[in-house]
Amino acid sequence: MPLVTLTVRRSTSPARKAALLDAVHAALVSSGVPLDDLFQRVLALEEEDFRFDPRYPDLSTDRTPDFALIEILWSAGRSVKVKRALLAHLMASLTAAGVQTEHVMVCFKETTWENWSFGGGRLLHT
Repeated sequence: MPLVTLTVRRSTSPARKAALLDAVHAALVSSGVPLDDLFQRVLALEEEDFRFDPRYPDLSTDRTPDFALIEILWSAGRSVKVKRALLAHLMASLTAAGVQTEHVMVCFKETTWENWSFGGGRLLHT
């Protein structure tokens, strides 16, 4: 069960947020996540609360106010091959949606099954 957090500036339009989240979900599904496995949230921050270096670590152009941070929290054990395939699918989807992918940062976070309680205080697979 991936938990996706999208962090953007408050001025980001609902259409852009939807395009970003839809592209992430499609990429997750392409990597083997079930279609109904959808847990997403958006953090829309004021400019002073979402600060970032314009080019770190290797961008050729400055990040714009449209910069987006996508965090994917999922179960541990995904190979680099799966992550690369997910990123390739995501970047292709974002490009098709008119998003400049140089200004999208993706962070994978992993946790083990005993660290998830999806409801009712139950621990699955433990």
